Amino acid sequence: MDERGSAVEPVETHRDDGLDLARDAMRSAAGSTPRATRRRRPGKAGGAGRVEESNARGRSGFSGAHPDERDPQLLDATFSRLVRDRGWALDLRVHGLFARWPEVVGAEIASHCTPESFVDGRLLVRTDSTAWATQLRLLTPQVMRRLAEELGEGAVTTLEVAGPHAPSWSKGRRSVRGARGPRDTYG
Repeated sequence: MDERGSAVEPVETHRDDGLDLARDAMRSAAGSTPRATRRRRPGKAGGAGRVEESNARGRSGFSGAHPDERDPQLLDATFSRLVRDRGWALDLRVHGLFARWPEVVGAEIASHCTPESFVDGRLLVRTDSTAWATQLRLLTPQVMRRLAEELGEGAVTTLEVAGPHAPSWSKGRRSVRGARGPRDTYG
C-alpha cells in the first residue's frame, strides 16, 4: 500500500533479452487485427472434440477439398481469360502472323515485303521495290485467301500494298530551295 492507502500494482521489471518488447509488440498487433473466433465442435462418442477457427466472415482461410477462386490458378487459364476479357484475341493472332510472315506467304515473297501495320481490318504491307509492289498487288487474291485461312474469314478486309519509302531530295549539300530534285534538270 502507498501513502494514500490504495493498493500498489506490481511493476514489471525490464528484461535485457528483449522478450518483453516482442510480447508487447505481439499483443498490440493482435489487438489491431480481426480476431479469429474459436468454436469447439463436439467429438465422436466422448471425444474431446476439435477446435475450428474461422475469420470474421465465417469462412476458413483455406479453400478446402473443392476448387475455389482463392486457389492458385494456372497461368494459361489466367492469360486466356485476360485476352478474352480485353478483346485482344485478333490482335495477338495478327501479330503472330507478323512473326510467321515467311511461312504464310512464302520465303520468296517475304524476302521482298514485310507487314507494317494492322488497323481496323486493313493490313499494310511494304515492299522493297515498285516491281514487287506491282507483283504483290497481282497476288492479292491468293494472299487474302491465305490470310483468311490463318486468321479467320473477314479478319483482314483490305490488303494495302505500299512501295518503298521515297528518298528525300530536300536535304544535302547540293540542294536548292524550291527545286524539284533530279526532275528539275531541264528547267
